[in-house]
Amino acid sequence: MIPTVVWGTGNVGRAAIRAVEAHPALTLAAVLVHDPAKVGRDAGELGGVGRTLGVAATDDIAAVLAARPRAVVYAASGDIRPDALADIGRAIRAGAVVVTPSLYPLYDQRNAPPELRDPVLAAVAEGGGSLFVSGVDPGWGNDVLPLLVSGLGTEVDVIRCQEIFDYSTYEQEESVRHLIGMGHPMDYEPLMLAESVPTMVWGGQIRLMARALDVELDEIRETMDRRALERAVRTRTMGEFAAGTQGAVRFEVQGIVDGEPRIVIEHITRIHPSCAPDWPSPPDGVGAHRVVIEGRPRIEVTVEASDEDANRSAGGNATAVGRLVSAIDWLADAKPGLYDALDVPLRPAVGRLGRRPA
Repeated sequence: MIPTVVWGTGNVGRAAIRAVEAHPALTLAAVLVHDPAKVGRDAGELGGVGRTLGVAATDDIAAVLAARPRAVVYAASGDIRPDALADIGRAIRAGAVVVTPSLYPLYDQRNAPPELRDPVLAAVAEGGGSLFVSGVDPGWGNDVLPLLVSGLGTEVDVIRCQEIFDYSTYEQEESVRHLIGMGHPMDYEPLMLAESVPTMVWGGQIRLMARALDVELDEIRETMDRRALERAVRTRTMGEFAAGTQGAVRFEVQGIVDGEPRIVIEHITRIHPSCAPDWPSPPDGVGAHRVVIEGRPRIEVTVEASDEDANRSAGGNATAVGRLVSAIDWLADAKPGLYDALDVPLRPAVGRLGRRPA
């Protein structure tokens, strides 16, 4: 069994606790939290497992890493925790294989900026751990799935990856309101939508797909469109969003090949279905991830996942976490290093079919 730590218990961390507990090759060794109110609470309660797991959450990072766990699921948000790179470096130097969605530039680690890549490689050399970064949007929807589906076509003109979501189900108000701008006046400039930021976040996945397809990118471009709410709406998790404030966002990060957008990651997100009704909507009105291969034949694959009482955003988190957690035993057997989605194979659910943890 591979002793595994879950670091952080937000949207991603809750799913990670469940994924580690369900994996037959892993054992939950510790749960690290930053909120003092969570210290001492059982991991099963924090993860929504439905039973106690006998692992009490702690904020003692030094003690947890001193025990030299074999793996760490780093689930703290890189958006709002500036120490994420340093945290991950500490875990790698302690000899752990680390999986995380928190360091966007390392989605395509070979082309990551030296100021991010070099500290990770130094930690690997010092401690013998490893790192695999894959997105929570989810990563597989912007790398391995579109690449797999592209191989089914005879002619491929455009690869388009879409996230289409109603953010009223998303339980991270800080990100929804302030990073993305939902509920703010239309002249508010949210950080996540600022020029070049979408490329910073998703450009690595564009470059990763281009590398796998053996094509040269001319450049990466962005498009952006925002819509205001025509009426006030109230959400279950985040309260009211006023009329006239931002209610929907649609943007693309485009990989340009021979002057044309050929590899596209598109996000269409709303705080309520009534906003921007002319934009694409998910089949159930709540959320989906979609891959469209424009070519011959045209291929469209839509993935809907739900978790935590049919919550679509939680389902997306859970599948992203599943990709990361399922990679741990492969990484534990591989040599120490810095890995990306083209290095780490998709792992089948060995030992989990039809079984639930006792």
